[in-house]
Parts: sequence; structure tokens; C-alpha cells
Amino acid sequence: MTSVNINHISSLDEPYPSPSALEAATTTHVQGTFAIATRKLPILKSGPIDAMSARLGIPIPEMIFGDNLVSITHRPTGWSIQFNAEDALDRVDKTGEKMLRVAYAGEWSSSREKTSAGISEVVKPFDWSYTTDYCGTEKPGSGGGAERAEGKKDKKLHGDENTPDIPIELLKRRDPILFADEVVLYESELDDNGCSIVSVKLRVMEHRMLLLCRMFMRLDNVLVRVRDTRVYVDFDKEEVIREYTEREDKFENVKTKLFMQGLKLDQVTIALRDANQVAPLLPLIKQGVESVILGPGVSAKTTTTTRFPGQTQFPPQTQFVRPPPR
Repeated sequence: MTSVNINHISSLDEPYPSPSALEAATTTHVQGTFAIATRKLPILKSGPIDAMSARLGIPIPEMIFGDNLVSITHRPTGWSIQFNAEDALDRVDKTGEKMLRVAYAGEWSSSREKTSAGISEVVKPFDWSYTTDYCGTEKPGSGGGAERAEGKKDKKLHGDENTPDIPIELLKRRDPILFADEVVLYESELDDNGCSIVSVKLRVMEHRMLLLCRMFMRLDNVLVRVRDTRVYVDFDKEEVIREYTEREDKFENVKTKLFMQGLKLDQVTIALRDANQVAPLLPLIKQGVESVILGPGVSAKTTTTTRFPGQTQFPPQTQFVRPPPR
């Protein structure tokens, strides 16, 4: 077999590799029993875009990095979670139930003194803001021969009253970063009316790692949304914790809060394009946490808990339920 000679993607002497060299374009870092992999390739060409659009049943964002990938794999059990563009877009509403409705369309239209044609541009037969509740694509892990013989279930993320939160204090330590990367999955300028972007960044230390998959959507003069999925891994305990949060507020409310921080008009304009500056200003709408211990002799549960601000119960539709992969 002919080997593919290719420099790392960050090399100054190497352009983006061809999609045919997916394996060669993937960078893998092994820490303990876990393998962390990232891949960054150019925007898809028209052929793959058309094929993906046909599979998903919706138009594809202008900038779609369909070959990009971030994954975490527990090598002994085969458990893994990965983040990719197609699965993220598959969580975009295609029924019209969750898309921006006429009230928002009216605000958007009146702010630009548009006629009813402006509303028809906003209300499309899918969520044209590309808002997604994507938390990653999980592959359950095998408990091994002995555990299977005892009838124990495969290991996967789950939640109950004892599910731990991500230990923020441990992440505040100034531990040396052994591996870090940031990967964009897709981005849209929403017909020049804002932005919608899903990206994944991670940092790996000796004893732990943190991954953040963030969807940032800003519809100018209407709405700002941030949906975050954080995946924390304790390499010593072989434990994974996943936290999902939704935050959003009206555009004017966010703008006012930025002015109240003492920012000038040009600084506010810049800040509204920065999810890191905007996210702390948005009210928490929804929160969920799950975990799994992948070390030997630990069986998985199947219950799920989603936490809301001030609530302990949840409606069934808010559980972390994912459709089977296509």
C-alpha cells in the first residue's frame, strides 16, 4: 500500500490536505486510556454539499466543513463521542415547529422597514437559523466479556440525582496543556442578517480534559442564542461528564447589557460578534448533565435527568434522546 506523505495541518509548508487523505489529516493524542482526535479540512465542494443536502432534507450553510471531526474514544471499551457537521445539522428542526416565527419575523422586518416580502424571507420551511441542540454522537462502550456474561448493559452517558457536575475548580488549575485544538463544523451569515456557527475546541491536560462544542446564533435586531455542550474527562477515574446548556435573549437586551458595561458603540458592535463576550449575558433557559464511568467493573444506568433553573423535574421531550445515526 502506498503511504500518504503529508505534513501536519498546522505546518506552514502544507496547504489543507485532500479529503481523500482523511486518516493522514487526522491528529490523534493519546492520554491514559483515551484517544483524542481532531481533523480540519477545507469547505466541502458542490458535489458533497448536494449529497449532504439530499440526505438531510434542508439547504446546507454557506460554509460547511463536512470532513472536520473531533472525537474522544475510550480504547478499552470502545466507547466514543464525536462531533461532526452532518450530525449537527441533522438536529436542525425540519418541521417548522422550532424555527423563528412570525413574531420574530415581524421584528426583523419592521426594523428594516421591509414589506411582507421581508417576512417571507425569514419564515422558511426549516429552521433557517441552523439552531441545533447537538450534544455529540455517542457510541456506547462494551463492558467486556465478563460483564456481558453477567448481563450488564453497555456503558453510555446517563443522568440521575447523583450525577456529578463538571469540577470547575479543577479546571482552573494552571496545569500544562498537552494538546489543544479548535475545529469549525459549519457557519452561515444568515443572508447577511447575522451569523450561526458551530465550533468545537478542546484542551487536554495530564489528568483531565475539557471539550466545548458551541452553537452561537445572532440574528441582528432580533435574537441571540448560545447552546453549549461541555465534555469533561477525568483520565484517572476514567469518567466522562457531559453538560448541555441553552441560553438566549432578545438582541436589544444583550446590546443594552453591553452598553451598561461601559462599552462604546463600536466596541458593542464587535462584542456582539464574540460568543465569549455575549454568552455570560444570556439567561439560562435549559441545563442537563450526564456521566459515565468507563473503568472496569462499572455498569451503566439508563435514566436521564435534565435540569432547569429552579426546577428538578423535566418534561419527557427534554431528555437527552438522540436518533440513531444515518
